[in-house]
Amino acid sequence: MTSTYGGVAVSTQGLPEWLEPVARVAETIEPLQLSRFLPPAQGGGRPSAVLVLFGEGPRGPELLLMERAGSLRSHPGQASFPGGALDPEDGDPDGVGPLRAALREAEEETGLDPTGVQIFGVLPRLYIPVSRFVVTPVLGWWREPSPVAPVDPAETARVFAVPVADLTNPDNRAMALHPSGHQGPAFTLGAGLVWGFTAGVIDRLLHYAGWELPWDRDRQVSLDWQA
Repeated sequence: MTSTYGGVAVSTQGLPEWLEPVARVAETIEPLQLSRFLPPAQGGGRPSAVLVLFGEGPRGPELLLMERAGSLRSHPGQASFPGGALDPEDGDPDGVGPLRAALREAEEETGLDPTGVQIFGVLPRLYIPVSRFVVTPVLGWWREPSPVAPVDPAETARVFAVPVADLTNPDNRAMALHPSGHQGPAFTLGAGLVWGFTAGVIDRLLHYAGWELPWDRDRQVSLDWQA
């Protein structure tokens, strides 16, 4: 199925078979199945988008992530999906805006060529209370991979791909304990700790796509006061 929003195509045609469960998640998931943090009913918050980009790597399916620069005001030093706030030229926040923003921000942060990305789904909008971002996760298939690296070190410290096999490995799963008392899913990877909003989205995608393996939810990793 192919749809076009303001010149940006959303298509599930030609996806690899292993990615089809994720495409089904995009079609069926309800907002509260994805997160308990949803945009305020009265409106508000800054519209933004992230690109959840799946590709094929040396070890099979993988997900593109980046490490935010430690000097940034919002979520410094955290592993995240490429993305950011919508610009006026991206268009309607309720329409094509998040799709354009996800591709534009990914190009600005990692240098990827957006023409090689096939958008195949859009998840419900979520909310990050600490930064007041209203975030639309945009799902992409890296149909034609291109070189990636930090474009601006003041914004991006590192760009890296994580094999899905590492994300599903029970040895790499834990619950992150924030000094505030909040707990959420985390991934303890060789590339670093993935927690917060990004880990929450990955956790739910793995679960609803049927990729999740049983793991010890009593295992905790503590975040320091700077987290």
